[in-house]
Amino acid sequence: MASTAWPRNSQPRPISSLISRIQGRFTDAIAPPRLVIDVRTIQKTWKLMDKVVKLCQQPQMNLKNSPPFILDILPDTYQHMRQIYKKYEDKLHMLNENEYFKIFVENLIRKCKQAIKLFKDGKEKMFDENLHYRRNLIKLSLVFSHMLNELKAFFPSNSFAFSGDQFRITKSDAAEFWKSAFLDRTIVPWKVFRQTLNEVHEINLGLEAMALKSTIDLTCNDYISSFEFDVFTRLFQPWSTLLQNWKILAVTHPGYVAFLTYDEVKARLQQYMFQPGSYVFRLSCTRLGQWAIGYVTADGNILQTIPQNKSLCQALLDGYREGFYLFPDGRPVNPDLSSAVQNAPEDHIRVTQEQYELYCEMGSTFQLCKICAENNKDIRIEPCGHLLCTPCLSSWQESEGQGCPFCRAEIKGTEQIIVDPFDPCQKNAMRGNKSQENDVDLIEDGSTKADSTGTKDTNLSPAGLQQLREPKQSVLFPGCTTNVDHLPLGQLVTANSNPLPDLGLMFVSKIE
Repeated sequence: MASTAWPRNSQPRPISSLISRIQGRFTDAIAPPRLVIDVRTIQKTWKLMDKVVKLCQQPQMNLKNSPPFILDILPDTYQHMRQIYKKYEDKLHMLNENEYFKIFVENLIRKCKQAIKLFKDGKEKMFDENLHYRRNLIKLSLVFSHMLNELKAFFPSNSFAFSGDQFRITKSDAAEFWKSAFLDRTIVPWKVFRQTLNEVHEINLGLEAMALKSTIDLTCNDYISSFEFDVFTRLFQPWSTLLQNWKILAVTHPGYVAFLTYDEVKARLQQYMFQPGSYVFRLSCTRLGQWAIGYVTADGNILQTIPQNKSLCQALLDGYREGFYLFPDGRPVNPDLSSAVQNAPEDHIRVTQEQYELYCEMGSTFQLCKICAENNKDIRIEPCGHLLCTPCLSSWQESEGQGCPFCRAEIKGTEQIIVDPFDPCQKNAMRGNKSQENDVDLIEDGSTKADSTGTKDTNLSPAGLQQLREPKQSVLFPGCTTNVDHLPLGQLVTANSNPLPDLGLMFVSKIE
């Protein structure tokens, strides 16, 4: 069996990793037999979902139509499962052999039964928004929402075929860790995950391990999927200080609130209306992997925002300096996060000789942002890898641009980078370790050219740059997954003349 390197160094994996994997397999072998994925199981699941929907539809419930709205989430889950079932209707054995799908269905059945039990135990108390029965239903709604997002990540809507083994973890160090530790597995038991992560980031047993599990196990099923791991590592980046950041933000920081919704944050901050600068932060339930900060403004309003293109630590520091985030959950002492920000390293990308010569011929440079042609590239979009300057990305997002301005791929994160120009005196200059880009060179004849390292970059010749400035002569970038013209920033806002329709979430009162 070939040895695999750990992401943080080139040392072979410790023997404990092998032991933990053997333990995981042994645990799976002696565990109670799992349900069988067949027509009967699928129909049973749908009936339970239907029962929960009907209970939540009672007029006395008066549920607010804001995320996470269970009367949207469960019907949408049903519709997605129905499409998956159609895809595999004549080959259900494939779903039965799919580790993730079996765990998902088991968990869905379990969570539906928990919701039904809440109504049975709470009776009329379920109608009171201030009682814990209602609070537990909201938490279950969040879990259902996380489960749906995970299901769509592994069974995407464009095919409804399983692609979990191809799911792309955003942060490269985290992706390398998962691949090295778990190969192509999509989901692993919590105990196996904890033991394996402990080999790279020390985890204390007891309360710390329990707190970590409650943060990362978004679907509350005692398993960790690559989707959940991706969300966690995006929230608490960078990888080198992953658990340190988690402790600072989610364990010791008084402003962190777990499993709260937009409406609950607003209600919580109502008590601090006369204390501007009071704030709390939570995991965004609509944009998993991003943070949402709620705060009281100077004029007594409550606003919530999602930081863009910066870590939460940096956002909280900036907000403190600007007078927005002063009192975490109304408390007088605001933790100093300066050390956490200082520990965040910038990735250096070294321009190769071939790239230097290529762009000299085109009258440009590798490091120049190809949207504005004024600033140097200083930020990388993840996971697609396109490079541009921060002002252009900010302008694009402020204009409500969706996804990457080049390829329209979802922006799951960004990373600050520094492009080190090529020194002609050093002919053997090589790109740094983390210089992967998923971009394309457009040459005069429109062909593509990759550099000697196999990496690519979206850069244009002078003629190509002129084409970008002329909407009628826009150039389609070869290699992109979407047919979107690449235009200057000002034109990108209206470039997509045929946007995807806003289908919304289907409402199902009765599942047939």
